[in-house]
Amino acid sequence: MANNKVIGFVGSYTKAESKGVYTFTLDKEKREITDINVAAELNNPTYLTVSKDNQFLYAVAKEGEKGGVTAFSLNEQTGELTLLNSQTSEGSPPCHVSVSSDNSNVVTANYHTTKVESYLTNEDGSLNPAVSVMEHEGNGPHDRQEKPHMHFSGFTPDEKYIIAIDLGSDNVITYAVDNGKLTKVHTFETKPGSGPRHIAFHPNGKYAYVMTELSSEVLVLHYNEQDGSFSEVQSIPTIPSDFTETNDGSAIHLSPDGKFVYAGNRGHNSIAIFSVDESTGKLSFVEWASTEGNWPRDFALDPTGKFVVAANQKSNSLVLFERDEATGKLSLLQKDVPAPEAVCVKFLNV
Repeated sequence: MANNKVIGFVGSYTKAESKGVYTFTLDKEKREITDINVAAELNNPTYLTVSKDNQFLYAVAKEGEKGGVTAFSLNEQTGELTLLNSQTSEGSPPCHVSVSSDNSNVVTANYHTTKVESYLTNEDGSLNPAVSVMEHEGNGPHDRQEKPHMHFSGFTPDEKYIIAIDLGSDNVITYAVDNGKLTKVHTFETKPGSGPRHIAFHPNGKYAYVMTELSSEVLVLHYNEQDGSFSEVQSIPTIPSDFTETNDGSAIHLSPDGKFVYAGNRGHNSIAIFSVDESTGKLSFVEWASTEGNWPRDFALDPTGKFVVAANQKSNSLVLFERDEATGKLSLLQKDVPAPEAVCVKFLNV
């Protein structure tokens, strides 16, 4: 693909019109999204991850009464996906999937079954049965916290640990990982009822930012590389103090240079923008950018950090922003790009 174009993928629900995983092209010269096509027909591939070397794509999926993860080989020139295999078990599909930088280990988090599962891969990218399955217990004070709801599982920057986030029990759990085997080593407890959802690490590896779904905050955490533990530095709201309607925090991402944090709001229908004090990790509010649609479930910065694509789940649309790298602010370029039941956005890596 030409240098002025980058391939992206959209994960979706398939409850209405969506067929599964979609691909699109971001034309950086024309500053527009084009060529939205079905890349793989799959049932409820709500979350995807692309391997660091762009050779594989892993998607959560539902197969009948089972749920699990599906592996594809990826043509990075065309975005074409070729099915490799799936690993499934009884119950609802996971809601999050990550892969290690060497492609050897895939981990999933399951909102409904309380499980985090770890899989080893074969050289061709296909998946072996789960080598480690961690079940969780607990609850919280919110009416959506009747049991654990695992919402994220991913690797720390040094990949010594896997972080699992439990919205239901207000926990950020650190697992040591050894050849796919998980061992719990630390639990950070967030404020009761906050409902942590996703985490993003600063490029310097010292700080991590947790988006809470229920309290609509970003938690700034200091990360201890020695033992995988966290300590809180700051919490800052992602919505205006006078916003009284329902808001569910969604995705959180950092700019490639680590100078800005972006946090999604479903309800307020915005992306909150924060600048980062790189000496302390603390955040300062910059502004909100409307996502020009309903229920921004996810968004992604392109590999250059110059563009942002957000997915509005309930209005079935993508929206494209240009990002000012000096101020962090987002300028609308394109809205109402059709994308049925869009949930997750990923780009190929550079």
